[in-house]
Amino acid sequence: MWSLGWKQPLASSADNPRTLPVLPAACRIIGEPRFDIAALAALGSAQVRCQGEIAGQRIGWPLTATAPEALVRIAPQGRPVQIYRLTLSQPAATIAARPDAGQVWREYFVLGAGHILSGWDHLLFVIALVLLVVRGRAVVIAATAFTVAHSLTLAGATLGLAGLPQRPVEALIALSIVFLALELLRGRRDTLSHRLPWLVAFGFGLLHGLGFAGALREIGLPEGEVPAALLSFNLGVEAGQLAVIAAVMLLRAALVRLRPAAEIPAIRLASYAIGITGAYWLIDRIAG
Repeated sequence: MWSLGWKQPLASSADNPRTLPVLPAACRIIGEPRFDIAALAALGSAQVRCQGEIAGQRIGWPLTATAPEALVRIAPQGRPVQIYRLTLSQPAATIAARPDAGQVWREYFVLGAGHILSGWDHLLFVIALVLLVVRGRAVVIAATAFTVAHSLTLAGATLGLAGLPQRPVEALIALSIVFLALELLRGRRDTLSHRLPWLVAFGFGLLHGLGFAGALREIGLPEGEVPAALLSFNLGVEAGQLAVIAAVMLLRAALVRLRPAAEIPAIRLASYAIGITGAYWLIDRIAG
């Protein structure tokens, strides 16, 4: 008997949230699978029983053009956890007797980058922070403070040293987005957010780290490779975050160069969009 978990991004309401992995021929699910819905993703888990050795067997996913990837977590009894990211070009993976360290580094780096790039709440916070700070050096300092903070709580929560219930954490993350959007709209330079943006970034970064930890708990960590998985996941998050920061700064610089008069209206429009989205998430997460 071994445990199986999976996560499939949902691109539209037409995607089936109760899709099951394609198991090796000698394996079958015992009992009823468990299904759940997270932010823009379907989660599932089940107990599996196989006849004979599963190492070397293939596990897959019925991928489609609208649902082109899935994440499968395998925990064979008495063996380390294995994680496989399946795509349209590689819809199946071979179960290893023991995952190598390189596989752990690769998969968790991709998972970390994918989490922040598909996690719109974290993305909107980073975008709002870059728009608020403006100056290049200050952006680097604020981004570094955010990184240090969420790295601390990500590691602490994942290792069981700290943590909060996930629902209030998600609500507070939404509140952080609303807060930055309001600061952008106010446009005042005498507030704490403008004078010490790194401090604000650090404080909210602690919350976002707890959010990252919740996502990592859903995936699971491979036994015996926890430090490597945790570090590579965090590096993936940072790579995605840096890509977003660079893109926002380049777009703003291009706008200032081509249409200087459009900068302020564009930022106000972005602030309203960010604030309304954050407020919706805040209400939804409190009510839900």
